[in-house]
Amino acid sequence: MNLTPDSFYANSRISSAQEVVDKAGLYIKEGASIIDIGGQSTRPGAAMISESEEIERVCNAIEAICKAFPAIKVSIDTFQSKVAKAALNAGASIVNDISCGSFDPSILELVAQQKSGYIGMHITGNKESMHVIPERLDIMKELIDFFTQKKQLLADCGIQDWVIDPGFGFGKTIQDNFTIMKDLRKLQVIGLPILVGVSRKSSIYKTLGISADEALNGTTVVHTIAIKNGASILRVHDVKEAKQALILMEYLQ
Repeated sequence: MNLTPDSFYANSRISSAQEVVDKAGLYIKEGASIIDIGGQSTRPGAAMISESEEIERVCNAIEAICKAFPAIKVSIDTFQSKVAKAALNAGASIVNDISCGSFDPSILELVAQQKSGYIGMHITGNKESMHVIPERLDIMKELIDFFTQKKQLLADCGIQDWVIDPGFGFGKTIQDNFTIMKDLRKLQVIGLPILVGVSRKSSIYKTLGISADEALNGTTVVHTIAIKNGASILRVHDVKEAKQALILMEYLQ
């Protein structure tokens, strides 16, 4: 759920507290296990906002969701430690960090102190260059090396159990993204659960020659492959359809 005016998929944007609660209720009914709240768009070209503005966007929403649905887990999608701390105080229990501690290293200290859940994503560059695609020879080797190093770094901070995210669409070609999906099981060597966030992303809709609004069917196909290839968590816009794919794959496997 994006509390931003400029996220790439318009239907994921939320503009009021009541809409937050209503949509969270719908997603929970459709089978969501975690509600992920973000206040900073990370699409290509998005403007960076201040910590205070990000906190203002997310904390009221988190409090409203936790009050209405106290059993649901809420994650905060942020790479800033001050935002993460405010969100955890508001009721979130997971920090979803696209930089895996690279943009604000103190976020790892916070996660360790608070004993919160943690999702760390593969990324290259900095806030301004994270969508620049570097030259590379082997994307899977790059991912394995990255997460091997991060696993040691997080262990040094006292964080043993966390979730890795290969970072579909961040500084990667369309071919890189499909290679990751095809070879996803190779990441199991890291020994941590894998989150896949491909919902309606450009690798899907550009390959199909359509828009993000039209990419539900393609997304469901890729979600099915992700489940088959070892994903533990799907980060989605369309909960009902993703849950149906998961149920059917459980029967087939």
